[in-house]
Amino acid sequence: MHDDAAPQRNTKAEVTPLGDAAVVVQLGDRIDFETHLAVRSLAEVLEEHPPQGTVECTSAFTTLTLFYDPMRTSFEEIRAALERIVSTLDVSSEMPYRPVEIPVCYGGEFGPDLKFVAEHCRLSPEEVVEIHASGEYRTYMIGFAPGFPYLGGMSQRIETPRRPSPRLRVPAGSVGIAGLQTGVYPIETPGGWQIIGRTPLALFRPAENPPSLLRVGDVVRFRLIDREQFDAWREADR
Repeated sequence: MHDDAAPQRNTKAEVTPLGDAAVVVQLGDRIDFETHLAVRSLAEVLEEHPPQGTVECTSAFTTLTLFYDPMRTSFEEIRAALERIVSTLDVSSEMPYRPVEIPVCYGGEFGPDLKFVAEHCRLSPEEVVEIHASGEYRTYMIGFAPGFPYLGGMSQRIETPRRPSPRLRVPAGSVGIAGLQTGVYPIETPGGWQIIGRTPLALFRPAENPPSLLRVGDVVRFRLIDREQFDAWREADR
């Protein structure tokens, strides 16, 4: 984990318009833990104390987008409010987080790209699995598909580029690698990540509120399971 990072104070931000009913707050220029903390801290403040006219906020890797009602406020008012909030934002590495364990069956039909990842990284498939399953990952963003978590903190030893051409269908639960990120496909969708395993755990649950199992800030650990455990989990979940 990176929770020993030093706190950030007096965070700076650039606030720019996005159309006539939204603004983008840029809190960093690279994907890292410190920027993630700043984005998460601002999101929590805005959730508790939204400026007048706020409709909703959406967090990303280095930005937060605030949507507002232009009949109740203006860009200038929103920008001034955000600049005041950011100027007093106290970003601490001691922010609470929720641990989430995700069981994964690696390789075989569930991990068609595991061999490629191993060859690309000059490792054995078993080493790739050991490295991936021994890490701790911070949920930086939810997006692309409903409930899809972008997880940071993966070891550089298994960094692997996306596939040159996406698959038309990636099954729900597929665990993939793209660059230095890992993630889980919550629904069946096209995708170009390198697939190394699959979880029987449902990450997107439309009948629940919230429907996404993971939230920004959650810390994820993957637990290695075998095919028998995978099938038993699936059967119990029906």
